[in-house]
Amino acid sequence: MPNNDAVRRTCRTIEETLGDSSAFKQVDDALYIVKQGSAYVMVHVIPWVPSRAVVRCVAQMVTGLDMDGTLAMKLLAMNSVLRFGSFAYVPEDRVLLFEHSILGGETLDPEELVAAVTDVAVIADDWDDRIIAEYGGRTMEDVITDEALTRIAGALGGPSAKQAEETWDELPPGG
Repeated sequence: MPNNDAVRRTCRTIEETLGDSSAFKQVDDALYIVKQGSAYVMVHVIPWVPSRAVVRCVAQMVTGLDMDGTLAMKLLAMNSVLRFGSFAYVPEDRVLLFEHSILGGETLDPEELVAAVTDVAVIADDWDDRIIAEYGGRTMEDVITDEALTRIAGALGGPSAKQAEETWDELPPGG
């Protein structure tokens, strides 16, 4: 457990508020994941000052995305009308994020926490498909599913998910 009192208090509030949800999973002492549709929201508690912590909610929406000027302008326009949170892009990883941070510690309100996590999850789950349809890329759910299938196939000595998909595509249509 973290040694910062604000972080401990924040983690306790997160676990008490979200812990009963089947979509919630604790990954580490101050890191959690909430799944909504095809989106995964990472909820990370970060120490700030001794009496404060930050709750950072980040959804990795689309991976394998090449940012262009048109998409960047659309996302900036969206940022200007959203209730809170914003789109961000990590060029090294070609990943589009949606993120929002709130203050943790003794002032963390469970309703505000739920609103922040829910908004990040809903926006990420809704907009990932729209962006992929127009600009390409893959949802995080697709990435995670493909990695899991590849691991399972490898463990069983079978084909990778990609090999299985290619084989399927080569077979004649059923009738």
